[in-house]
Amino acid sequence: MVSRIEHPAGSYKKIFETCEELSEPIPAVITGRIPSFLRGSLLRLGPGLFEVGDEPFYHLFDGQALMHKFDFKNGQVTYFRKFIKTDAYVRAITEKRVVITEFGTFAYPDPCKNIFSRFFSYFKGVEVTDNCLVNVYPIGEDYYAVTETNFITKVDTDTLETTKKVDLCNYVNVNGLTAHPHIERDGTVYNIGNCMGKGATLAYNIVRMPPAQKDKSDPIAKSKVVVQFPSAERFKPSYVHSFGMSENYFVFVETPVKINLLKFLSAWSIRGSNYMDCFESNETLGTWFHLAAKDPGEYIDHKFRAAAIGLFHHINTYEDDGFVVVDVCAWKGFEFVYNYLWLANLRANWDEVKKAAMMAPQPEVRRYVIPLDIHKEEQGKNLVSLPYTTATAVMHSDGTIWLEPEVLFSGPRQAFEFPQINYEKYAGKNYTYAYGLGLNHFIPDRIVKLNVRTKETWVWQEPDSYPSEPLFVQTPDGIDEDDGVLLTIVVAPGAQRPGYMLILNARDLSEIARAEVDCTMPVTFHGMYKP
Repeated sequence: MVSRIEHPAGSYKKIFETCEELSEPIPAVITGRIPSFLRGSLLRLGPGLFEVGDEPFYHLFDGQALMHKFDFKNGQVTYFRKFIKTDAYVRAITEKRVVITEFGTFAYPDPCKNIFSRFFSYFKGVEVTDNCLVNVYPIGEDYYAVTETNFITKVDTDTLETTKKVDLCNYVNVNGLTAHPHIERDGTVYNIGNCMGKGATLAYNIVRMPPAQKDKSDPIAKSKVVVQFPSAERFKPSYVHSFGMSENYFVFVETPVKINLLKFLSAWSIRGSNYMDCFESNETLGTWFHLAAKDPGEYIDHKFRAAAIGLFHHINTYEDDGFVVVDVCAWKGFEFVYNYLWLANLRANWDEVKKAAMMAPQPEVRRYVIPLDIHKEEQGKNLVSLPYTTATAVMHSDGTIWLEPEVLFSGPRQAFEFPQINYEKYAGKNYTYAYGLGLNHFIPDRIVKLNVRTKETWVWQEPDSYPSEPLFVQTPDGIDEDDGVLLTIVVAPGAQRPGYMLILNARDLSEIARAEVDCTMPVTFHGMYKP
C-alpha cells in the first residue's frame, strides 16, 4: 500500500493557499453516475485564509475556518463554500492583521495603541481562539463547526451562514472538547476534554449531551460530566485529540505529549507566545491507557501502560470475550507530530518535505487489547486469549499491566490517517474494514482501505491529486459491512477543473463518479455526510 507516486512538481503547495469564498453555489460537471441514494450534503472544514494583510499564519491549524459543501439533488451536484464568521476571522478581516493568537501564530497587540494600553492588554490574559476549522457535527437538531477550544460555532448547513458562538465553559467543567465526539444512534453525543479536577489537580472529563429535546430546548444546556479520568501528571495534562468508545466502556489514551500549564499561563503575559510553545514531551512517561465503564460512569483503576506513542485518531473500539480491543492510528515515539506541520515545512520543495519527514515519528496502525478480568496472581503471563490477535497484556510485579500492540499496517513514512469506518452499523462493534487518507511524507496523496483482520489493503491514487478524509455512506439496502460508497474531496491543481468530489465504491475503491468544479480548494480536515 506504499505510495508509488512522487511529487517533484510540488503541486501539493496549492492546498495550503488562500482562496475566496463563493457568493452562490456553482454547478459541477459530472462524469460517471451519482448513486440515486445520495441526497443531501457533504460538509467539510479546513483552513481557507492563510494570511491577513501582510501577516502570515504559520501553522497548518491556524488558517481561518472555511466550510465546504457539495449538495446532491436529482443526480446533479453543486459546490459552495463560505468562511465561518468567527470572532477571530471577523476581527482579522476588519483590522487587516492577526488579532487573536492561533495554534502556532502569535497575535501582536495593536501597534496603534499606546505603550500603556498595550502593556495592560498583555496582562488581561489570552483571548482563546474560536477558529473552528477542524470538524462539524450535530448536537440535537443543530450543526456546529468545532476546533479544540471551549468555543463551538453554530452554522446553518443550508446557507453556510454563521448563527452563533457557544462557550461550553458556561455549561460544563471543561477547558475545551475534542473535535471527535462519539454520536450514538439516538443522537446522544459523548466527548472528552481537560478540566480542573478535585483539589485543583488536572483531570479529563467525559461529557454527555442528550439528543434533540421534545420541548425544543437546547441539549447543550443539559450537558453532564459522566466520568472523570485522572491525569498522570498533576500540572501537565496530555494533549487529547480523540477517545475510544465501545458499547459499555470509554477508553482514553494518555500520551507523553503534555501541555505545560505553567508555561501556558505565563506565556501570554511575557513574550510572543502561541499554543505550540506550550507543548512538551518526555519519553520516560510512556503511554497510559485508561478505562471507564459507561453507564453508570465509573473509572476502572487498573494501570495499563505502553511504550510512548503519539495519537490523534482512534479507528474503532469494541469488546470481545472479556477484552476491549482498541484500534488506533499511532505515531511511534514521544515527539509531537504537530512539530512537523508548520506551513513552511508543508510548502517546501518535495526533497525538503521528504527530508523533514525522515526525522519525524513513524506512523503505524496498531491494535491494543485491554483485559477486563484481572487477577494479581497472573503476573508474568500474557492475559490476552483472543485467537485472532498477537497483541499482549502482561502484568508486572508492581501491578501495572504492560500492553504490546499488534501492527495492522506499517509503511515507512506512509501514514494511514483520518480513519473512518461504517460508523452507523459498526461503531463500538467487532468490524473488518477501515478507510483512511494516505499521507506520503505528510502529503495526502491516496485513499486507502484496510482489512483489519487480514491486513489486506486497497488503494485509489492518481498523479498530482490530493484527496481528503474519505467518508463512508452505506447503500440503503446494503448487507455487507462495505456495501456503500466513499466520498472525498480531491484537489488536482494542474487539471482543467482543479477541484472535485470523488465517489468510490467502498468494496474495491473503484471510481463510481466525480463532480468537478472550476476552482481550486485548500486542504480540509474532517467533515460529515448529512443525508
